Amino acid sequence: MPARLAAAAALLLVCACGGRDPVKAAAPDVQGLLAAVQAGDARGFETRLDRPALRADLRRQIAGLGRANGLDVEGGPSDAALDRRIDPAALRLVRQGTDQPLAAAPSARQTAALLKPIDRDHVCVRDPTQQCLLTFAREAAGWRLVAMPAQPGTVIAVGPEPAKR
Repeated sequence: MPARLAAAAALLLVCACGGRDPVKAAAPDVQGLLAAVQAGDARGFETRLDRPALRADLRRQIAGLGRANGLDVEGGPSDAALDRRIDPAALRLVRQGTDQPLAAAPSARQTAALLKPIDRDHVCVRDPTQQCLLTFAREAAGWRLVAMPAQPGTVIAVGPEPAKR
């Protein structure tokens, strides 16, 4: 009987962790990606993304833009062309309400304030209108960037440090 109780308790613990708030769960990995963007750290940026998923997302977006303009290129852009787009320089972090670059990477609380849950396994960095800019998915290796806008120069406006509750 005690073994069954221990197994049941372990199962409940695993289920409880799976139901964890996705914003709280994702914030450290998202903060790591934003810090890599701030520092221009390509290697740190790479560790926080799912390159095949990003390629697929960008390819879909670019092919859709082409079709909307009467151009249908079979297979879409090459991996090499997409890889040039997947770079920390494609993103810019600014102080909210200004066009001034951030002096330092966003804090954990600033990062969490940018996040919007999509579902248990996806969150996005949003702009002030609640539009998703960057989408992260829960993967075995942590939360990884899986979608971003195809147009270069995405600006992420970071608000002031939120007050402690």
